[in-house]
Formats: sequence, C-alpha cells, structure tokens
Amino acid sequence: MSYTVLDSELTTDEAEVTEALLRAREHLLSLQNEQGWWKGKLRTNVTMDAEDLFLRQFLGIRTEEQTEQTARWIRSQQAEDGTWATFPGGPAELSTTVEAYIALRLAGDDPQVRHMRLARDYILSQGGIPKTRIFTRFWLAMFGEWSWDDLPVLPPEMIFLPSWFPLNTYDWAAWARQTVMALTVVSAMRPVRSLGIGITELYIDKPKRSIFALPTLPKLAELNPMRLVDARDKLRDDFFSTAFNGLDWLLHRHEDSPVKPLRESALRQVGEWIIARQEADGGWGGIQPPWVYSIIALTLLGYQMDHPVLDKAINGLDGFTVWEETPDGTMRWFEACQSPVWDTALALNALLDAGIPADNESVVTATDWLLAEQITVPGDWTVQRPGVECGGWAFEFANDIYPDTDDTSEIVLALNRVKHPQRQGAVRASIEKATTWLTAMRSKDGGWGAFDADNTQWLVNYVPFCDFGAVIDPPSADVTAHIVEMYTALGMTHSRPARDGLRWLLDSQEEDGSWYGRWGANYIYGTGAVVPALIKSGISAGDNRIRRAVAWLYEKQNPDGGWGEDLRSYVDTTWSGKGTSTPSQTAWALLALLAAGERGPKADAGIRWLMSNQRADGGWDEEQFTGTGFPGDFYISYELYRLVFPINAIGRYLGTDQPAS
Repeated sequence: MSYTVLDSELTTDEAEVTEALLRAREHLLSLQNEQGWWKGKLRTNVTMDAEDLFLRQFLGIRTEEQTEQTARWIRSQQAEDGTWATFPGGPAELSTTVEAYIALRLAGDDPQVRHMRLARDYILSQGGIPKTRIFTRFWLAMFGEWSWDDLPVLPPEMIFLPSWFPLNTYDWAAWARQTVMALTVVSAMRPVRSLGIGITELYIDKPKRSIFALPTLPKLAELNPMRLVDARDKLRDDFFSTAFNGLDWLLHRHEDSPVKPLRESALRQVGEWIIARQEADGGWGGIQPPWVYSIIALTLLGYQMDHPVLDKAINGLDGFTVWEETPDGTMRWFEACQSPVWDTALALNALLDAGIPADNESVVTATDWLLAEQITVPGDWTVQRPGVECGGWAFEFANDIYPDTDDTSEIVLALNRVKHPQRQGAVRASIEKATTWLTAMRSKDGGWGAFDADNTQWLVNYVPFCDFGAVIDPPSADVTAHIVEMYTALGMTHSRPARDGLRWLLDSQEEDGSWYGRWGANYIYGTGAVVPALIKSGISAGDNRIRRAVAWLYEKQNPDGGWGEDLRSYVDTTWSGKGTSTPSQTAWALLALLAAGERGPKADAGIRWLMSNQRADGGWDEEQFTGTGFPGDFYISYELYRLVFPINAIGRYLGTDQPAS
C-alpha cells in the first residue's frame, strides 16, 4: 500500500506492519511479571521527591544518603534557565521550583552556585514564597518559614458534618478527601519543627498577616475548559469568594479562641478515620499526598514511630521509591502512585488486539491475577451508594477502599475476551459482579466519575485551601466512554445505563468536534476514547458528530504523520490537539479514526509514524507526559502507555484484534 505524509510518498506493505506489531507484542510479553501483572514506572514532577525529604526532615529520619541521591535526581530535572516545570518541556512553575530549591539547600547546595542562583532569580521574579500555592506554604509553616495565621483553616470539626451537609468530608473527591482530613489535624495542631537551614533569600519582603490574601477563585476552566466565563459566572465567583474569605476569617477567630469544645473529640475521630483507611501496603489511597500527611497527622496525635501503623507506613514508602544507577551516582525518586492493575488491563487488551490467542498462557496468568485482585469490601463510595456490593478493581496493588470505575471497565473488556478454563465460572461471575457495581456507580446525569457517584458539589472549589488540583470527581468523557464500550461488548447496548451514558457522551462533545480528556492528555485522549464507544453503540460513522470528530483529528495531525497534544491545553485551549507527536497520542487518534472506518492516507501516515519511531526492541520512547492527575496542575508519565496503545492501534489497523469469546 502507499500513502502520503505531507509532500513525500512512502510505501510499505502489510508484512512490514505485521513485523512491527510482533516486535512490540514480544517486548510487552517480556515485561510481564511471573505472577501475571505488568507495571510501568510512573513519573511525575520533583515536588514528590522534595516533599519526601521534607517529610523525613519533619520526622527526624532524613539520612545524608537519601538526601544526596534525591538531590541528584532533582538537579537532573532542572531546566537550563534554572527552573523546574510540572512536565517536560512545560513552562516554569513557581511552587515546584521553590520546593526543589529548598530540597537542594537541604542537600547542602551553595545558594551562590549557578544553578541555585538561576532558580532563586526566577523565584524572586515571580514574587517569592508568598506567591506559592497553599500546599507549599503548609510545608513552610511546619518548618517555621511561614505563619500559620496566613494559611486557610481546615477545622477537624468537619468530621462531624453529616453527608447531606455542604462541605462535608464526602463532598471532596476520593484523592482530596484523605489529604484534607489529615491536614485538618495539621491545621489544628500547627506544628513548627526545624528545617535546619534558612531560606530568607526566597522572600522579597516578609509578609505581614493578611488572611484575605488567599486564592479563592474556582477553576472554572477545569469544569468545562471550552466555555467562556460570562458576567453571571464572575458575579457568582465574586460572591462565593467573598463569602468563603469571610468564613475563613471566622475560622481564624475560632482558632484563636481558647475554648473549642469539640476539638479534642474531633481530633480523636479524625485519627480513627485515618487509621481505618490505611491500606495493606502501609499507604493511604495509594498516592503520595494523603500518605505523607497521614503520617504527619498521626505523629501529631501522639502515635510513636514504632507504632505498627506508622512503622508500616514509613517502611511502605520504599515500595514507591525508585533507584537508578547513573554515571553521576545513584539517583532516587518517588512514584506519586503506581498503576499495576491499570497497566495489566491495558496490556491484556493490547495483546488481544495484537492477535495473541485468547487462551495463551500469558493471558490466562494475567486473568488469574486480575480475578484475585477484584475488591469485595466496602469503601467510601458506599456513602453515596449504600447497600451496594463492590465488584470493582483499584488502580494499585493495595487500594481496596477506593476501587475506580475506569480500571473496572477496562478489566471487564479484557475478561470478556479471554478464553480461560473458568470462563463460564469464575470469569463470568467476576464480570457480572463488576457490571452490577458499575451500574450502581452511575451518576444522576448519566455519566460516570472515577471513584464516586455524584461527586459534583462545585461549592468545594471555593474553599480557600483549593488552589491546587481537582477536588471533586464529576463524570468525565473518557471514563464514561470506557464504560459505555464495556456495555456494548457485553451485549447491553440497549440497557438503560448504556443509553444514559451514550446520551451523556453526545451532550458533552465540544463545539470543535472533540471531547475533553480528564485522565489523559487531553482532547486527543478524550476523542480517542469516545469515538470507538459511539461506533460500537450503533452511531453511524456517517453521523455528523462522528464526522466532526474525524475532521478535528485530521486538522490536528502533525506534518510528520503523528499526533501530539501539549499539556498546556488544560489551561489554554489554543493548545488543543497541538504538540509534538508521541506514540500514545498518535495511537489514541488512530483508535478513533479506525473505529470510524477511516483507513485512508491520513490513518496510514499515523501507522507509518509509529513504525518509523519504533525502537529495535519493539518499544517506543516518549519523553512527554501524556497522563493526567489534576488538569492544569499535576501530570503523569505512564511508562507503558508508549507501548500498549500503539499495539492497540496497529493491531486494529491490521484486523488482528481478538473478538470477545
């Protein structure tokens, strides 16, 4: 076959494409653990590493070896201009740079050497420490470098608010909930311990107490990045910002009062709440922020370091630590979370798309592992869905309290295709249990969030603490699309949940024809998830909504034949669908085009880009981050995305994908 990439003619044949697929497939198989799972490394930004040192400094357990190994990693991530960003190639970010700078000062770096001077110059040009985010200033307050009076109050008494009351514990998203509850203890106890260094060079002027100088505007762009903020939005923002600043003023007055009748009881209950949610690996939620702050909170509540809960928590951090040997010495960095269940589901679907037999030993072993990982215990999600039995899966090795709908739907899609000895027994029972749980987790508007149903209380966005990251978990197009696709694979296309989900997806299409991607970057990810789901749901490839999506993808294709999208599209929609071509994003675009029946020159060019950029071992390189933690603030590099999604795309291009059995 022949096709055009811009002005040059390229020729290939099916055998060449097949060979590329087989190399990729074998490489993926070689990465499988003997127990059946896959797990790629998960990179974020250096705040994870800096805050690991801060935690150890606060607890008095930081070692010189840990510090120097971490410092090598942090230095290796510094840009030429002396700053640090939240993703490779991204713009400098103040709080990230401040935390990295302080970590290097802990490691003994001289403030006068070039890389430190450059970082400090940038920090001061942006206003210094007073302009950093709340999280950074919480850390600085714990070390006496910021006044607790100039931070928003998070009262532990919120533990007493019933689930129907605004701003209660369960109005927060799963990931924010555990962090906030731990921070209520920190906020109430106001600890101050020695940092061991001075950082006065990061201040222009030491600020005086000014409670009202707090960021309070919600991130309207995150809720719907394509819509304009009109006059009514601004009026609402101004009203609630003023109201919540006033509430914070009252909470500060309460903190200053010697009489707090509920404080002791509240702290005790928060401590019990935290301990009840510790996972088997010692962590909380399987992610760094609640893990770190829960450790601090429990120490402030009087738990000793040799207490079983804290001992397990501290030792568990090693399981999230990566050591790399380099010519400059050992580097040490911290994974913000881990994704073995997600990676295994994606790998299994990729292998089946690549034509591996559905009863292959690797497939069966992975299936056995996934079946054993299914969660049957209740979690926080039961607050909104009481009486429902769990049948979901979590993202992590150990995160039973917080299964998520996205992992669950991808696993069901895989299980539905395998030929397992217990196909009509354990596998079928697992699928049915998962489907029942997912159906119950549908939100009232017909879509699905990741961890909770109807977690849409937008009022939380106005809390002065919320200047960083998503704090609610509303339905998203990518998650909803995966679940709708699952229903169609199970023959439930005309069921009420599938129809509601389909309607939600059609209603959420952007004006330009794309879909917003909550958990992957960004509009390419959303569109790559939604179009296959719509087609499998019976929407015709000739439907105007599909044609608009296809036209958008064609418009965004790069001259080299690939697709890419810079993470800045989350805050600036002029970046929508624009960026350096990457393996994962090229694959996402191809998955949409192939589902829509687009097998012409542009799809061929995408396949050619993947083949041209494939490594000899069958894998691909991808320096860019294409995963999303918090839109606009926190991004992720999933090591396996660069491999599994190209396998999906090439397999479907060749028609080798294994249908459901």
